[in-house]
Amino acid sequence: MLRASDFETAARDRLDPVHTDFIAGGARDEITVRANEEAFRRLRLVPRVLRGRPVRSLDVTLFGGRARMPLLLSPTAFHKLLDPQGEVATARAAAAAGAIMIVSMASTVAVGEVADAARAAAEDGAAPPLWFQLYLQPDRDITETLVRRAADAGCSALVVTVDSPVLGANERNRRNAFHDLPAGLRCENLVDLRDGESGHVRQIAMSAEFSWEHITWLRSITRLPVLLKGVLHPEDARLAVRHGVGGLLVSNHGGRQLDTVPATLEALPAIVEAVAGRIPVLLDGGIRRGTDAVKALALGARAVGVGRPVMWALAQGGEKGVRRLLELLREELSDAVALCGAAALDELTPDLVRPAWSGPLFGGADR
Repeated sequence: MLRASDFETAARDRLDPVHTDFIAGGARDEITVRANEEAFRRLRLVPRVLRGRPVRSLDVTLFGGRARMPLLLSPTAFHKLLDPQGEVATARAAAAAGAIMIVSMASTVAVGEVADAARAAAEDGAAPPLWFQLYLQPDRDITETLVRRAADAGCSALVVTVDSPVLGANERNRRNAFHDLPAGLRCENLVDLRDGESGHVRQIAMSAEFSWEHITWLRSITRLPVLLKGVLHPEDARLAVRHGVGGLLVSNHGGRQLDTVPATLEALPAIVEAVAGRIPVLLDGGIRRGTDAVKALALGARAVGVGRPVMWALAQGGEKGVRRLLELLREELSDAVALCGAAALDELTPDLVRPAWSGPLFGGADR
């Protein structure tokens, strides 16, 4: 495997087509799914030269936790559909690479077991941070239980998905009648939230009732920093700061919620400007190369997440596949940082990025 897209090609030959559609699909016409990657292709890097930077660091510190690279694993569900070890395999690979993993609320392995696997696999004895993705639930007792489970497992941040007042319409899943996990699999974090609840994904309630008041309440019941995932409008970014949110993950749910929203890279600069350095801004959606990561970092993201590539790699090769993917992305990122004339992530600045040229060449009119 030489690049992220190789894992998808290989995985498609091995997977049930229904599960392939689950990974690849998005909402409605999947315009935003395509836009996320296309946005990176429309930007060019403008490197600096003769900068005297023989040593470089990719380390990043977020909420007091240190990772060896600014690539994190965005929350994705149902890993046991792709590999028998599920999220345990993913966590081991992330820990070995020194990358932050965000454990999905809909994980097919309980968050405590995921955390144990990450700690055991950390090559330097210190596992990178583990975060937990949360959908607020109308029953506050259920939300409190989930937060407590994440904290007890050692998660160091909560990532609250806020772009899902209803479930996005994924026409591939509807066409395939893919609504349930196969027999023997369940969402382990959802087990026993109430008496007799079995971990069915339909236990996750989407609700349009949630407001900023619920974020204030969530912050009151936990000491963990709260990040919001799914903010695309600058005014919501300013409101997040005013409500004491710890950070933002600029995301459009991989194009799986509201179709035709902007690519995350397109939304990033306005969010960074609105936040004005008061809280860290992260991004996911469309990252497929190290150069993509550099573009986002140069435009103000502190770190970037990958989602679908991790799932393809897990399906292709289990833990080894995810390890190889993260090694490739780290290598590409390191090379791109060096070729831009930088030694550290804070030297990636907006002047290194510009739109692709679309006018006439050489200053002359089209002929």
